[in-house]
Amino acid sequence: MVFADTLRLVFAPPHRAGYPFLIGGLVAFALGLLFAAWLVWLALAFLLFALYFFRDPERFPPSRTGLVLAPADGKVVSSAPAIPPAELGLSTAPRWRVGIFLSALDVHVNRMPVDGTVTRIAYRHGKFLNASLDKASALNERNALVVRLADGRELGVVQIAGLIARRIVFNRQTGDHVAKGERVGLIKFGSRVDVFLGPEWEIAVKPGDRVQGGSSVLARRKQV
Repeated sequence: MVFADTLRLVFAPPHRAGYPFLIGGLVAFALGLLFAAWLVWLALAFLLFALYFFRDPERFPPSRTGLVLAPADGKVVSSAPAIPPAELGLSTAPRWRVGIFLSALDVHVNRMPVDGTVTRIAYRHGKFLNASLDKASALNERNALVVRLADGRELGVVQIAGLIARRIVFNRQTGDHVAKGERVGLIKFGSRVDVFLGPEWEIAVKPGDRVQGGSSVLARRKQV
């Protein structure tokens, strides 16, 4: 079963954001067949990398309520209180921040961690520091959004560009209803995603843990 899961992950079909790269690789491959053998091998290597990087496997979110799911694949690099970015509008009180670092080898499709409604989207230009560093959360280029749950509580999700990443994709708009595990965007070529949670959540991960977007549980609602 583990081997089959690995095969499904490696050979998953590409996300549509990768189509321009794949088409470019195919054009280069065709030109190589006509004019230069070295270009054939270069194009083939690029195509294989693009297919791997933009792979978009199916994920099956847990059906039970009261969960916050990982918005991306990667390694948890931060799990501690932090002040949310000002553009989220979530006040200056510290919230629990869970940061996930995506290497160039991780699946880069981003997913919604909860069911709710997108109430705010704010893009901020910035630096392109190594996204595994905590200071990248404050200094790097990022796209921040707020999601309001059915009970009126809100949480923040921040897509953060990394050392190589130069393009953040988010394909929802303010007012859109979203479902946990739903694909909502992508960050190209190494990045980070932070989730800011209120005191009503109990964190279920720690730094060093590996998570899968749309299926791994980051937090559970506390029992009252």
